[in-house]
Amino acid sequence: MNNLQPGRAPVYEMLEQYRVKGNISYHVPGHKNGEAYSGFGGAGYLDEIMKYDVTEISGTDDLHHPEGVIKEAQELAADCFGAEESFFLVGGSTAGNLALILTVCPQPEMIMILQRNVHKSVIHGLMLAGVQAVFLEPLLDTDSGLAVAPAAETVQAALAAYPEAAAVLVTMPNYYGMGSDLASLAQICHDSSVPLLVDEAHGAHYGQHPALPAGALMCGADGVVQSTHKMLPALTMGAMLHVQGPRLDRTLLRQRLAMVQSSSPSYPVMASLDLARRLVHSQRAAAFTAGLAAVDVLRRGLAQLPRYRLLQPAVPLQPSGGAGAAAGTGTPPQSGAAYSMQDPFKAVIYDAAGVLGGFELQRRLEEKGIVPEMSDARHVVLAFSLGSKAEDAAALLSALQEIDADMPCPVPQASGATAGPAPAAALADSQAERSESPHSNNSTWNNFTTSLISARVPFSLRPVLESETESIRLEYSIGRVAAEMVIPYPPGIPLLYPGEAITEAICNRLSGLSKGGAKFQACADPVLQHIKVYNIQKGGEV
Repeated sequence: MNNLQPGRAPVYEMLEQYRVKGNISYHVPGHKNGEAYSGFGGAGYLDEIMKYDVTEISGTDDLHHPEGVIKEAQELAADCFGAEESFFLVGGSTAGNLALILTVCPQPEMIMILQRNVHKSVIHGLMLAGVQAVFLEPLLDTDSGLAVAPAAETVQAALAAYPEAAAVLVTMPNYYGMGSDLASLAQICHDSSVPLLVDEAHGAHYGQHPALPAGALMCGADGVVQSTHKMLPALTMGAMLHVQGPRLDRTLLRQRLAMVQSSSPSYPVMASLDLARRLVHSQRAAAFTAGLAAVDVLRRGLAQLPRYRLLQPAVPLQPSGGAGAAAGTGTPPQSGAAYSMQDPFKAVIYDAAGVLGGFELQRRLEEKGIVPEMSDARHVVLAFSLGSKAEDAAALLSALQEIDADMPCPVPQASGATAGPAPAAALADSQAERSESPHSNNSTWNNFTTSLISARVPFSLRPVLESETESIRLEYSIGRVAAEMVIPYPPGIPLLYPGEAITEAICNRLSGLSKGGAKFQACADPVLQHIKVYNIQKGGEV
């Protein structure tokens, strides 16, 4: 990698040369560089994209056996993101999570330790690999009611209880941009000769600017999956898998990637990964200047709108990002603090007066042309990036001001007083009264188990048979065993998997989300008035 040129984008440059040559296509894809639509008025903006949409022919290289431009592009990616080896993913972070699990657990019934609130792709990976999962309870932020990652002590105790575990997997940051000390988790895993895998889907930009948290690789993780399309400017489905150290079988990993990725990968998606990397690689911190300035406009504007608050850790692990956090030289978190890092590009706001819930605030913002990433019962998640602009943040502030004027928050009525925007002190009192406990379950991300470390949960591909199940009203499901997966989306974190007991807390959680307007995947009833359960209390494989 000594002669790498960060300013190059080999895959994109190859596609540009292919387009300019104008060769006659006698190969797939069938649109023939877009010519198939020429007699029908064209394909609109897709016309141009189709000129770059090629397949494995002479000179275009092969994602599953790269020797040319893709090999060079992946080497440049490894250099940019600090990996020993990087792999392009054309099926999103899902493909990376599946490949990692199938690599560390090559045989059925191997044990894997992971936090319970993982993305559905991880649960699917457990099923494909036939893993026996040991779920860990995540730490909770008491002020927000949001779950982060398991405590270091919990991971250490789980490894002591299950020394035969093949790997530990955590999600960092979470969908809200919240994170904690990952370096300590890596050290605990490595002391037990176990690899740490990190679903860093929302942290592809980490470590690239002093104002951003350190990336998982910098903190010592062995395998890291990043959605380059989420927080960096790649096309949707464009992601990367980064590895380092001796704890992962690279040969097996390549074979697993070939299993879970298409044999006809999208060249436009790969080119977008190449271009996103080139932008960050060549510009480095400067690439994030405009985006961080937009965030600053929002912060300063919210200071004049005390009704709305930004989610922040009580004491940051590092005041200015990157290397300090990785080295453990930042300010230590308060005792019992659930998280210590907040991605500045994830602006998580809420109505401190408690008048507007998150779902309602999102709806009102969308009516004004502002489309958030997601919401929960309390919060709205606004995803900034290096593509954000100050004028966009100003438009967001204007929308929030209009919502405030349209729906003033109540204040205690004194003689002659009229309803109107509450002063900052009144809002602070209101917020204190509404301080969320760990059991408030604001987030679609949260899922709480009955213990810090679960018993082994066996997963398999055995289908759930209709004859084994019945559909009952959700309120009658307490104590029954789920026969379907229930996934609020976004963010795609299963609150139930088939074979999991439905507790009162989970039942109340699902009911609250359903009434609040959350969207669900995988379950038969999309509004979740009914839920499928097993006919009898059922253990065994899921």
